[in-house]
Amino acid sequence: MTRKYVDCREFPSEMNCSMTLIADTERELLDAAVQHAIAVHGHQDTPELREMLKGAIRDGSPPDQVAGKAA
Repeated sequence: MTRKYVDCREFPSEMNCSMTLIADTERELLDAAVQHAIAVHGHQDTPELREMLKGAIRDGSPPDQVAGKAA
């Protein structure tokens, strides 16, 4: 099974969040990403947020750096 991740560095943000969430399943990852988006970034739990986060899920391991962002 390939692990999955969502990397906050891929999203523009005033706080320059560097959080990366990793899980074995898309469901587990999506639930954690929604909780993070609400608690840290002040988003509301909406179908649009969930769809955006689903689209941000990647397979494998996150890179050390994200293109266009300095380490």
